Amino acid sequence: MNIPFLDNWRKRQGSTQGHALAAAVEADPDGVAELLAECELLRARAGQQGLELDDTPASLSALDQLPPRWRDDPEELPWLGNDAGLYLGTVVVRTVPGAAWDIWPSGQPVVRLESGREIDVVAAGLDWAMTGSPELSQVYAESAEN
Repeated sequence: MNIPFLDNWRKRQGSTQGHALAAAVEADPDGVAELLAECELLRARAGQQGLELDDTPASLSALDQLPPRWRDDPEELPWLGNDAGLYLGTVVVRTVPGAAWDIWPSGQPVVRLESGREIDVVAAGLDWAMTGSPELSQVYAESAEN
């Protein structure tokens, strides 16, 4: 979607956008975690199919089993994928000891594991939404091992 005024705003912000989000994570990690956990579109679409997302690893497996009806709407697909990634990150942060949100200088939210490994959960969510692979539960399992 091309929104000229938003593109101009992003250009003016430059790299400060990522730094501002990173500072927010440092100042109020719980508040940012709650914001990232909203995933409103994903929760709504899952609810329409009878699945309530409860921020558990089992809900990731349940999401993997849903018929991918969102692929029928190319405009909604990237938004749903983004939400899927943020939801995956939320489950990892809430259930894997030592996992926490981090922000790359570009402003991209990632999950940093206790081992120091970073998981680009948004990219994983987008891949899942578009192709079904890797499964969200698989990414979670790999994260829980580290």
